This record gives sequence, structure tokens and C-alpha cells, in this order.
Amino acid sequence: MATQQMPLVHAVNVHKSFHGNEVLKGIDLDVDAGQVVCLLGPSGSGKTTFLRCINQLETIDGGRIWVDGDLMGYTEKPTRSHPQGRLHRLHDKAIAAQRREIGMVFQRFNLFPHMTALENVCEAPVQVKGEPKGVVRERAKSLLDRVGLGDRCDAYPSQLSGGQQQRVAIARALAMEPKLMLFDEPTSALDPELVGEVLQVMRGLAESGMTMVVVTHEMSFAREVADRVVFMDGGVVVEQGDPKRVINDPQHERTRSFLRRMRQEEAEGHHGATSTGATT
Repeated sequence: MATQQMPLVHAVNVHKSFHGNEVLKGIDLDVDAGQVVCLLGPSGSGKTTFLRCINQLETIDGGRIWVDGDLMGYTEKPTRSHPQGRLHRLHDKAIAAQRREIGMVFQRFNLFPHMTALENVCEAPVQVKGEPKGVVRERAKSLLDRVGLGDRCDAYPSQLSGGQQQRVAIARALAMEPKLMLFDEPTSALDPELVGEVLQVMRGLAESGMTMVVVTHEMSFAREVADRVVFMDGGVVVEQGDPKRVINDPQHERTRSFLRRMRQEEAEGHHGATSTGATT
């Protein structure tokens, strides 16, 4: 009988506090290879903090997170008093090596303003992975073409719209050839008319089989693209499951209340992502 393979992302009992405030209170989450999982929830619910814990931009205070079988940020060494293993923090260099396997797209685009779109996409594979410039340049051109910006290779960030800058940021993350992509409210800093072009690129990534964990307030994207949605509130997973079921027929009052508020804001004409700048 074949042994059961671990999910690509396997988080168990993850805890995280800031200055005595417990932001994550024991999160369990699995994401299989090729799945798209959307994290929903109000500002301060812990979504962004959890995303940052996956790639060790934040260190966890308890629990464990594995990505593709690697324990993130730590090594586990059995001792006589802890036969199941005591955690030892990895050196920064080892953590950076783990992080290379994970692409992350933030609310703000964080492009280098003095570099063209092409140079922004080429930078990390050349400087971090030491890949040949010619090879990286061709891949970068292909990626910019993939996100609909093949004709803007020589444009600087100041010459691009917010939506175009975010698409460059996605191409930049893909240039490292990650096994997992994390998106932290990627449309929340955009004008409403620019949201669609970024979501279209993300839809294409999902269709190509990229494993994605997406923090978003874009309900239509979550409903149509996600394999599973996870509703978080107060640092815990309140409800998760099939997107249409959770969004159309939530079982918990906290989920119902959040979705009512989202629908009300949409009806009033507000852009879906109302928590711009939220850190959790």
C-alpha cells in the first residue's frame, strides 16, 4: 500500500503573537499541489500574518509548517527528553534558500524604480540564484508576455499603471520558478478599473496548475477560481470548504456577517478590497 503523500503546504497548530497579542491561535491548513486556496476574513483576522509565516517572513511561536516536505524555518532533532523532536531555528542563509522556492506578491508592488520592467524581473534569478543573464532575460521576456506586458519591457515603474506594475511583480515572482505562489491582497491597492487585469493573470496561473494561496476580498474570484475557501476571524479558521457552498450558504454566523458586509459594500459601489494596509 502506497504511503500517503504530504500536501504541498501542511500547517499544523500554527501560533503567532505580536507584543502579547495572539494573532494566530492554532491554524491548521493543507494545500495540495495544483490547488488554489483563498483566505477570506475581516481586517485583523490573521490572514496576512499566516501567509507571511508560510515563507518565514514572520517566525511562528508554535506549531509547524511544511512546504513540499521541508519544515519551514526549523530543523527537528530528536532528543532523549523530546523523542518526537525539538525544533532548532535554521540559519538565515538556509531560510533564504527555502524562501526562494516560494513566490510572494504583496499589496504594494515594491518594484525597483530605477530598473525597467525587464530588469526588475531579471534581478533575482541573476543575483540570488546566479543564473546566466542571457537565459534569465529570455525567460523574463516570456513571463512579461505571459502577463500581457511583452511590449513594455523597457518601461520604468513610473511609466506603468498600478495594474501593470502588479503584473510585473507577478512576473518577477514567477521568474524564480517557485513551487508555490502566495498573494497578499494583490488588488487592494489598485483603482477598481485595474483590478480585472491582475485577476485575469491570476486566473491564467490557476489554470496552468500553479499552487496558490490567496488572501483576497474579491468574492467573484474566490467563487470562480478557488478549489477551497478558508474563512478566518480572530486568528482561527471558522469555516472552510467548497467556494460556492461557503460563499452562498455559510454555516457560521461570523461568516454570514462578513459576507453580508461585503455584499453591502459592493452594492454601495465600494471596491471589494476594503482592508488596504491591514497587516494581519
